[in-house]
This record gives sequence, C-alpha cells and structure tokens, in this order.
Amino acid sequence: MQSQRVSQAADILWSAWQEKRLLESLPEDCRPHSLEEGYAVQDALAMRHGGEVIGWKIAATSANGQRHIGVSEPLGGRLFAQFCHPDGACLPAGPLHMRVAEAEFAFRMAKGLPPRATRYATEDVMAAVATLHLAIEVPDSRYRDFARVGAPQLVADDSCACFFVLGAEAAGWRGVDLAGHPVIGHRNGAVAERGSGANVLGDPRIALAWLANDRAARGDGLKAGEIVTTGTCVKPMPIAPGDQVVADFGSLGRVRVAFS
Repeated sequence: MQSQRVSQAADILWSAWQEKRLLESLPEDCRPHSLEEGYAVQDALAMRHGGEVIGWKIAATSANGQRHIGVSEPLGGRLFAQFCHPDGACLPAGPLHMRVAEAEFAFRMAKGLPPRATRYATEDVMAAVATLHLAIEVPDSRYRDFARVGAPQLVADDSCACFFVLGAEAAGWRGVDLAGHPVIGHRNGAVAERGSGANVLGDPRIALAWLANDRAARGDGLKAGEIVTTGTCVKPMPIAPGDQVVADFGSLGRVRVAFS
C-alpha cells in the first residue's frame, strides 16, 4: 500500500475520531485490503493521535466475536493513555456507537519481548509478565456498520479501541486456572452475562502469547511496562447512559464502571 494511500486513510479515520463521526467505509482509493495494509494505516493513525501508547488490546478472541464482525482471527490495537481510566470511573456513553462493555483479563509486562527468529511459547511470554489486572474494555468503532467492513478496515481503525478501565492487581493469580475461572458481568445490580477465561482463545495466557508473536512479526514486539488486555470473557454487555457495570472475577476481585 503506497504511503500516500496510508496517509489518506489515517487522515480520514483521525478526523472521524476527533469529530465523533461515523464512516460507511474508507474510500476505495485508500481502503486497506489486507491485514498488513490495515496495520500500516493503524501505525499512521497512532502517529496522528500523538498520545502515549500504554499497551495493546486484542479484539475477536472468541469464535462468536469473530463471527459477529466477520473475521477469522484476532486483531490487535493500541491502548492510549488518554482513554485509560481507573476502577470506578464514570465514562460518557452518549457519544459511543457500539455501546457495550466487556470483562477482560489484562497483563502488565515486566520484560520486553522483542522480535526474534523463533516464536515465543506461552511459557516464555508468561515468564515476562509482572502482574494480572481485572479490566473492563468499552470498545467503539468509527464505522457505522462495523460488522461488515472487514478485518483490514477494522484494524486500520485501531481494532475498535476506545475506553479502557484498569482495575487493581489481582493477588495470587499465578496459581489460578484462568481458562476455567468464572466471570460474571452485572448491569445495574443484575446479572447480565456469564462466562469464563476459556472464551478468550481458550485461555487468556494463550491470547497474550498470540499478541506477543503477532507484534514480534509486525512491529517491534512488546515492551516492559505495557498492558495487554486479552479480550472479553463474557458476551459484550449493552450499556446506556445511567448504567453501572461490574465485572466480577470471583476470588480475584471486581472492577466497576459507570456511564453518564
């Protein structure tokens, strides 16, 4: 994809981000048609944003999620400090298009995982992790019909990144079966969805290893201190202004967010 087309696509998406405006799709003359082209646009979009990147998100880590947006593999996107909030934050729901909240396991890296000739095993990746955090992602899209634009355009738009709520460190997590660990999403005091870590590529640790290898192949890998949120453990919960959402990870704790 020529640099001029990449720049044009990034300009259009950045304008939509700033103006909270929805696109039908990117124009054909600058539309990415492969994941490689989509990530090139995402790189350029991040430069236009200019904010601190604190880590990465993984979208479409469940079979149902992939079917919903018409993709066949997970998608990576950047997390910006500007959109990261602490446990208990109140976020504006009005401007959101997707209007869902997702309960997720997030890892903070102790060591970097740079590109190398061989793939990282899950054990290698977990040895580089410092802490596990409970999180709520509130994704959004700059496309009106995000389920139909396809993976390259979704990746170009930072894989539906938006708000991210980071909870406190979970204690004693290394001995926990994260795949089998139950997760419950509450909305306004009632159970909205039930799931487990198995909904995240079979195990959140497998999802983290996937991203580590994907970033090693496509960019400069993962860096020490970065946060990676690994995908929703429950079916995305619809939200509206005035709602309160709690992601309950049982013995590992809870994380909360409200919407105005």
